[in-house]
Amino acid sequence: MTSVSIEKLYTYLLQEMGPSGWWPGDSKLEIILGAILVQNTNWSNVDKALTQLQLATGFDPQRILRLESSQLEQLIYSAGFYKNKALAIQAVLNWFQEHQWKYSHIVEKYGSDLRIELLKLRGIGQETADVFLVYIFDQVAFISDAYARKLFSYIDQKDYKSYQQLHAVVQMPESFTYLQAQDLHGLIDEFGKNYLKDPVRMERIAGEVKK
Repeated sequence: MTSVSIEKLYTYLLQEMGPSGWWPGDSKLEIILGAILVQNTNWSNVDKALTQLQLATGFDPQRILRLESSQLEQLIYSAGFYKNKALAIQAVLNWFQEHQWKYSHIVEKYGSDLRIELLKLRGIGQETADVFLVYIFDQVAFISDAYARKLFSYIDQKDYKSYQQLHAVVQMPESFTYLQAQDLHGLIDEFGKNYLKDPVRMERIAGEVKK
């Protein structure tokens, strides 16, 4: 297991940086789209694609699904890998459509197997599945993305190269709420963007968040 206390890490980051307000988006559909589009790119490219989608469809899932594949690809072009991402968007929106967009019913139906079901969807890997769990289905999960792996690698003095390597050693506290899980992911990413290359800040956080 990791030497990092999730409670201490969250408390430290919250005190240092304040609430993250993450994930950006005015609706769960926008978050779903953003989580797919952000794969292998940066958020500024995603933001451009989301703006185009909103202008063309008003983020209406029916209108998005009625688009020709070529139209959808053109709208999300700025996010890169647009052909694969268009196919993923269509597959994921169709899946939610089959479940009538009833998020709580989906949780009830699949229970602890929900992550497994999400991983069956085209274009949904482990990170995106966990993002969906935390931000769409309001579940407590840890998102061991690149920033998290770099932070935990520094603190634990281990090289967490893969998503699964870190995911397997982090256990979320039973007392943690989904809102805290949402904020924790945002805080880790914001800290990573700003301080991963700052030896003083890295040494300080390592000394504060161990069990």
